[in-house]
Amino acid sequence: MTASFTNTELHGLALLRSGKVRDIYDLGDTYLMVTSDRLSAFDVVLPDAIPGKGRVLTQLSLFWFERMRSLVGNHIISGNVDDFPEVCRPHADYLRDRCMWVKKAAPLSIECVVRGYISGSGWKSYRKDQSVCGILLPPGLEESSQLPEPVFTPSTKADVGDHDINITFEEAVDRVGRETAEKVRDLSLNIYKEASEYARQRGIIIADTKFEFGFVDGELILIDEVLTPDSSRFWPVDSYRPGGAQQSFDKQFVRDYLETLEWNKEAPGPRLPEEVIRKTAEKYEEALALLSQ
Repeated sequence: MTASFTNTELHGLALLRSGKVRDIYDLGDTYLMVTSDRLSAFDVVLPDAIPGKGRVLTQLSLFWFERMRSLVGNHIISGNVDDFPEVCRPHADYLRDRCMWVKKAAPLSIECVVRGYISGSGWKSYRKDQSVCGILLPPGLEESSQLPEPVFTPSTKADVGDHDINITFEEAVDRVGRETAEKVRDLSLNIYKEASEYARQRGIIIADTKFEFGFVDGELILIDEVLTPDSSRFWPVDSYRPGGAQQSFDKQFVRDYLETLEWNKEAPGPRLPEEVIRKTAEKYEEALALLSQ
């Protein structure tokens, strides 16, 4: 199996912050966003990485950023290391295909989640009171059922080691203002709908996903990553059956394994068997091949 890319340590560049998966370097007026192979589950970075994952996330994000450009601007300057500032050149071969040169944006304090199907924390909330983030849903839904219409279900944005918390739309308004909240809601739903139609034609159901937005010179743009197996649930169309958990192209494979363990979902996370690592890497690669063909 290919070696994992977990730590960047780029000599001569200023590391601004290291997240669950991405390391951000400050280049002055811009950022260098480097995507590692690190894997987080239940908001805990696991000790084992997924080989090739960072490259898949970067290439899928670049693909979707470009495809959604007609709907909303984004922070991408270039995903080609040969275009990067001179200070990055010594690391070009090391970083190729797994980093993005981006504009500096002021990120919103919410994550913009869209659900087209009921799963994960949404399913747990529905079983409790038939709602998600204050949105009342129809009775009689099963786990993984498709919703009548996609719903916007925002959450807080957690720091490393903390958990995202689902919030209502009005709570999102309190955080970012009504005009911005309404705009990101509408953008998120439009992006999701377009991406879902495209992906379904290629054999993938996008069950849910999360977007991040920020401001650059007063313009609201799409930032971070977009429609990847880390930020979305991807299910195979041909095996989809509501009424339980689904096969997936994303890290749900890892989550399902972790749910079989006696682990309190707090750091440190457990080690992963080689088979789980290998199958997860294959799922990420398959998703990239299907969506970007």
